[in-house]
Amino acid sequence: MRRELRAAAVGVALLLVAGCGGSGDGDGGREVRIGVDKPRAAADEPVRIRVTGLAAGQEVTVTSQATDYAGTAWTGRAVFTADGAGAVDLARARPSAGTYSTADGMGLFWSMNPGQGRADESWFASRWPEDQAGYEVRLAVHAGGKRLASRALTRTWLAEGTTHRLLTVARDGVHGALYLPPAGAPRRSPVLSFGGSEGGTGDKFAAALLAARGHPVLVLCYFNCPDRPGTLKGIALEYFATAARLLTRESGRGPGQMDVIGYSRGSEAAQLLAHHYPDLVDDVVVYAPSHRANPGFPDGKAPAWTKGGRPVPYGPLPLGRVRGTVLAIAGGADGLWPAAGSARSIGGQRGASGEPHRALIYPHAGHGVGTYPYIPTGLRFRNPLVEREVTMGGTRQADAQARTDSWRQVRALLGDQALS
Repeated sequence: MRRELRAAAVGVALLLVAGCGGSGDGDGGREVRIGVDKPRAAADEPVRIRVTGLAAGQEVTVTSQATDYAGTAWTGRAVFTADGAGAVDLARARPSAGTYSTADGMGLFWSMNPGQGRADESWFASRWPEDQAGYEVRLAVHAGGKRLASRALTRTWLAEGTTHRLLTVARDGVHGALYLPPAGAPRRSPVLSFGGSEGGTGDKFAAALLAARGHPVLVLCYFNCPDRPGTLKGIALEYFATAARLLTRESGRGPGQMDVIGYSRGSEAAQLLAHHYPDLVDDVVVYAPSHRANPGFPDGKAPAWTKGGRPVPYGPLPLGRVRGTVLAIAGGADGLWPAAGSARSIGGQRGASGEPHRALIYPHAGHGVGTYPYIPTGLRFRNPLVEREVTMGGTRQADAQARTDSWRQVRALLGDQALS
């Protein structure tokens, strides 16, 4: 039975602290303020931040602070010089020092570093969107050893009214999580999503964000979860087709209107599903993809995929029967495999309509090129199947820029309104 989850009250105390006058407190008796266009917004939405009430040419430090689900404190920092009007527009001002180095209105969000451990080995942690529906980011302005202003913002993953249900193999035929949009949300295409070689249930936070915009989303686990194989070996394409049909029924949409998102090794399954089941799938998004069917993981001996009980042959993946567009998104500095070359190969093919597929390649990004932006992410992760740390390549800044740009285009492909 579905249960409605309402976004947790994360405390949106909008604090404005006036400047106290004197050196470093603005110009005379001016009140220093942090202006924000959206004090409460989805985690993938940009916000416009502007500091006013400073003295012309005054140097200030703007900081950000947030705490993740695991209780780890994260902080960001940027040093700016106020313009002639005594203002700093974070979307236009380049910091002279701090946790990021280019003009970026959301730099203080994605560049936050953990209080313990290295940033490239740490991830802003949470388990499920329903465990932590959102988080608070506290902004502050400092100069001359004094705090001139502060303000708290709320970033949400799970919108109020979004419903969530766990799926089991015994009851539903598949293992995963189903997110359905709030009542009154626009009716948009259902999305089937799954991850890569780590197994388990995939990107639940991107699913919750898409559901808030009207997309019914099924985040599928195809191995390394209850009642499924423990490794990526002999996974039947029929299992993905079962999930696609379940999602189509739950969404109330007609067949063939579903979109698919696959990450890394999941990109192979996404392309195979769209080619072999064109009656079920429309558009496809593949992050850090392969254009080939590869052996299983981690042993690398048995085939990863089967259809009709027979192994899917190793080699290039066919895309000629895909009804919609395949959008391949890759980093040129991917540390796991040559995803950029695969993306180019995918983008060079045509689907059933004769229209070319598409590739987005970000030269300095790594395997962490997706999905949604503005969240602190690392460059390494521990793969539970091999119990060792994996280096993904790229830089935090390049990954952040790639996520910002590509997420707009993914949302546009899915029929959603692209971010402004």
